Amino acid sequence: MSSRNPKLSVGCHVLLVDAFPVLEWDKVSSLALANSGVPKFRDSLVRFACVAASRRLNEDEIEAEITAQIRKLQMAGVQVSHLDSHKHTHMFPAVFRPMLRAAKKCGVSAIRNPFEPLFLAGTKNCKRRFQLGILRSFRTSFRNALRESGLVTPDGCIGILATGGLTLDTFRELIENLPEGTWEFVTHPGYYDAELDGVKTRLRHSRENELAILTSPETKELLQGERIELMSYRDFGSSAQLSPEVPAPSGRRSD
Repeated sequence: MSSRNPKLSVGCHVLLVDAFPVLEWDKVSSLALANSGVPKFRDSLVRFACVAASRRLNEDEIEAEITAQIRKLQMAGVQVSHLDSHKHTHMFPAVFRPMLRAAKKCGVSAIRNPFEPLFLAGTKNCKRRFQLGILRSFRTSFRNALRESGLVTPDGCIGILATGGLTLDTFRELIENLPEGTWEFVTHPGYYDAELDGVKTRLRHSRENELAILTSPETKELLQGERIELMSYRDFGSSAQLSPEVPAPSGRRSD
């Protein structure tokens, strides 16, 4: 797909939970569990967070595993434009620091800023708001580490807390209240088919719903009315006089 569409922005969605490592278990023993001889990452973000908080994660192992995941894509001919992570595990400093090192080692110059302003959350889900509030405490360390690395990132994300329950009204509220700057809209558009049915995810019917919202005439009119410029991580990297880009569109006001 990417080889046929050279302008497509493709990032590496780093997996450290709910998946299998690229490296062998003895190289990622702080990250993966030996499950009947087959290494597998922890299947819960909460469990991962507990291990991270207790400082039992080995940053060298994380750097090696993320590097291996990036290299796997690059060896397949994919120009990796940016990095993000499944369930935003790179919010944790113990993951973010080695992720930055892996990015620089592999020539990736952009990374997702996983922090969403609470006033743009677009949801009444109190549990998820509370979780986001706790994770926001990592924002300062995120900014400091990023500043020292020389990599670029948007001002933040929108749509994280609306994931799985996005409506056109919620999308309109997010866009109409979008601050100045460059923001990434986190979304999972797609189709609910047999392949998706075999994947562990709560996002099934919502994918088709989000696809319908993003491709609707109302959305196009809204973005034009609010003077939102759509861009990819490739565009973003170029505008910062650095390199490549991202799958989900980012937006910035062009007032």
